[in-house]
This record gives sequence, C-alpha cells and structure tokens, in this order.
Amino acid sequence: MTSLDGRVVVVLGGGSGIGLEVARRATAAGALVHLGGRTGDKLRAAAAELGPTATWQAVDTTDQASLAEFFGALDRVDHLFTPAASYTVGPMRDLSDEEAESPFVTKFWGQYHAVKHAAPKLSPDASVVLMSGVASVRPPAAAPAYVACNAAIEGLGRGLAVELAPVRVNVVSPGTIDGNLWAGRPAAARESSFAQYRADTLLHRVGRESEVADAVLYLFTSTYTTGSTLYPDGGYSLR
Repeated sequence: MTSLDGRVVVVLGGGSGIGLEVARRATAAGALVHLGGRTGDKLRAAAAELGPTATWQAVDTTDQASLAEFFGALDRVDHLFTPAASYTVGPMRDLSDEEAESPFVTKFWGQYHAVKHAAPKLSPDASVVLMSGVASVRPPAAAPAYVACNAAIEGLGRGLAVELAPVRVNVVSPGTIDGNLWAGRPAAARESSFAQYRADTLLHRVGRESEVADAVLYLFTSTYTTGSTLYPDGGYSLR
C-alpha cells in the first residue's frame, strides 16, 4: 500500500459527511487535500479545520464548465473521490420524470464528468474512487431509478478502470450510514430506517462515516486493486 504523504487528494463533496471524513484521514496521512463542492461556507470551514495543507474551490458537478475551471486550476491529481450529489428517491409511480432522473444527473453524470475533466491531470499512478450505494445489489424499497443509478456507477467504475489504466478506478458502495446525510431528516423517519437496517444486516447496526472513509483510503492506497466495488454495508447485501 502506498503512502499519501505529499500526494494531492481531491474530494468533490468534501465540505461535509463522508467526503470531509476522507479529507480528515488523508490530511492526517500527510496528503495535500483540495476540497470541492457547491457551498463555499462549508468548504471554507472544512479547510480551516483541516489546516494549512488543505485548499478549496467551489464547483458544481452538474456544470461541465465549472468542472473544467476546477480541475484546470490544479497541477496534478493523485487521488480523486467524488461523493458529491443531491437527488430525489422514490417509487416510479410517484416521481416526476425530472425527480426520477435526478440521481443520474447528479450522481452518475456528475461523477462521469468529474473524472472526464480530471483525467488530463491524473498522475500515472493515480487512483479514482467513485461513490455508489448498496441499493445497487439489494433494493431496500421501491426506488427503481435510484437503484439503477447505483448499479450504473459500479459498471462505470469497471469501464473507467479499463480505459484509464494504469490509473486505478474503484467504487465504494456503502449501506445505511449514521452521519451527515441522515442528520437533517426527521428523527422518526431516521430511527425507523435505522431499525429496519439493523434487522436486515448481518452486523445488526448502521455504519459510521469513518468506516466508509477507511474503505476509501484503502482503495486510494491498495496498488493492485482496480475495477472493484467495495461494500462497507455491514453485510446488508448478503441477506
């Protein structure tokens, strides 16, 4: 496994949640971390927390001009993590076409275009980690577009691993995580979902952001792993 000391780690969606936890770990390992996201205040606060080796720049992953400007400002990218996304989830019968398409717009195409614009700056031994979700292999409820999007991202990771080799491309596909994503949702809905997940997974608990970050750091540094999807899901996908 390679060291992150002195390496440039770019995190799109690094102002909060799993992205910020990855940035914390990368900074502690000696990396130069560059944060991207839509909300400047969050990025500024995150960079201040991380210290002098962290920088930030606002970027909209649904806007290719914004992505081109973001990556154009960098000399190189050694490791890229792309968890930034915002979307609507629900049954086919209930969602508008625009809502159903939203996971693809932000989560699939956002990551696709992020890698496209990062590609000229990737070092020869760089790695990319995409973000999927365990719904790709075990749908928890009626949300077919969201399920399909996550499965497509895992296929995208395999396809990019072939095209970009020897740059390594992998996917992290978490289960339900008690962290920033759920913090803003109603307490009753959160506990109901958590209780169901505890019942459905082998380890009988929800995950932590730190556990997903550990998986991402592994994929950054494991030099013989590419085209793979890692499931930090507590065994949900096996039940």
